[in-house]
Amino acid sequence: MEVQMCQSIQPCHADHQGDLSAGQLLKWMDTIACLAAERHAGMACVTLSMDDIQFEETGRVGQVITIKSKVNRAFTTSMEVGIRVSVQDVREHVERLVCVAYSTFVGKPAGPQKVLLRPVEDLCSAEEELQHSLASERRRLRLYNEQTFNSLLPSKSFQKAGVCSRRDPLSAVSTEFTRVESIELVLPPHANHHGNTFGGQIMAWMENAATVAASRLCGCFPSLRSVDMFRFRGPSSVGDRLVFKAVVNNTFNNSIEVGVRVEAYNCEEWTANKPRHINSAFLIYQLANTPGDVPAFPQVTYTTQDGERRYLSAIVRKRIRMARKHILSCKEEAPLSVPWDKSNQVYLGYNNVAALTVLAGKQDWEASSISDRVAVYVHEEVELLCVQVQMEVMTSALHAFTLLADLTLRPLWDKHYLSCEEVERADEEETVYHIKCPPINGGKSRDFVFLLSKRQPCKDGDPYVVALRSVTVTTVPPVEGFLRSEAKCAGFLIHSLGLNSCKVCYYNQVTSGVLPYVAGNLAGWSKSMEETASACTTFLERDLITSIF
Repeated sequence: MEVQMCQSIQPCHADHQGDLSAGQLLKWMDTIACLAAERHAGMACVTLSMDDIQFEETGRVGQVITIKSKVNRAFTTSMEVGIRVSVQDVREHVERLVCVAYSTFVGKPAGPQKVLLRPVEDLCSAEEELQHSLASERRRLRLYNEQTFNSLLPSKSFQKAGVCSRRDPLSAVSTEFTRVESIELVLPPHANHHGNTFGGQIMAWMENAATVAASRLCGCFPSLRSVDMFRFRGPSSVGDRLVFKAVVNNTFNNSIEVGVRVEAYNCEEWTANKPRHINSAFLIYQLANTPGDVPAFPQVTYTTQDGERRYLSAIVRKRIRMARKHILSCKEEAPLSVPWDKSNQVYLGYNNVAALTVLAGKQDWEASSISDRVAVYVHEEVELLCVQVQMEVMTSALHAFTLLADLTLRPLWDKHYLSCEEVERADEEETVYHIKCPPINGGKSRDFVFLLSKRQPCKDGDPYVVALRSVTVTTVPPVEGFLRSEAKCAGFLIHSLGLNSCKVCYYNQVTSGVLPYVAGNLAGWSKSMEETASACTTFLERDLITSIF
């Protein structure tokens, strides 16, 4: 049931740099998705949304672009259509995947009743079965994300994190400077075969307005990299006036979010100034060839209450996008564990500590949640996701180090540890442990084999170090009923703040084995990391009181 379109990229399809216009590509993508949906439903279909759009590139003049689309899964009254875009040079025989997206369609009813859709059957390949399964997960996450957005935005811990991320208003550019408003009159060539304004045309106009707003901020034309859901709220027809309102909501380390709102007017509504809100979207831009550790865009700030709402909302959406990306990622990881060999423990211990030190030294950590004594930060680089949890503890750094370096004590405060057994102690600084973890979100129970390397400060000002990474030990084979998982780099840095106070920083480079235990926290529907950090703080301080008396 796959539908395919091939197009030769002509100069009329390109932007000022000779690249295929993202707006033109969106037109083609919406066309092919609609045809795939109608082929499955056997009737006219209506676009509800297009989301998870990721652009690697768009192609250049002279290249051939191929767009393939098929229905991944049909639910009761809606269906998900997957779209894959590849590009090929006429002199080559290899296609490069440059864009993926997912659209949601419903059958166009003849009356008030919704159209019931037949399910997708006869899945012929492992890829089709995978996409059929992930379609349900993507749908579930969309519902979760709406709830998460509504709960996170008014959260005090999130708002505190958002305020901390705000740049100096004296040196930053007001987002009001980037406002763009453009109007289009819907003519017959802009209509689809149902008589309504073609959704792809609306998306192209939205992309144009968003690009102008982004260019006003950075002084050049950035590249569209992703779209956080085109949402179609209502139809428009030939003769309608469409007003596009775009503004930069926020900038991040190397990306920028632009919000676009589309309002429609017929003749009577135009005279009475009563618009219909028919579309909205959030477009993410980047500058090409910009080092990831250098801010690519000018700093922005808000000067109005609406600007503050958009500024904070953009942070929530970025957090949700990040979690969604990693939750739905299906890339298989290479084995992360290294063979444990006592004769090579010096090398393994050094690498363990060095990896944690490098992870802690990364710049541009973004605040995710901040409360009185616990703060959660995240750091993302392409496919790499790291988390940091900072805790202020009223105990000495040495005391905290002593307790945290004994991993057998961790089940006393970490609910994600069912048990922890010492496997082998090489010396006072290196120990191998076997950890069993409970299932989460209906998944399997997991177990890990960790090498723990601990180091005391070499000089004043250095932190105490407790580093963890997965190793392979022949005496600990996989356990029945547990999924053997791996962690690449995790651990604690403990900084002394005084005689009876310290700052404990926990780091974790998230892997597929660790992701289930932090996914809810990253997406915003769980507070597991904050709760675990609070339990850790209570344990460290309570243990000190117990030892004194």
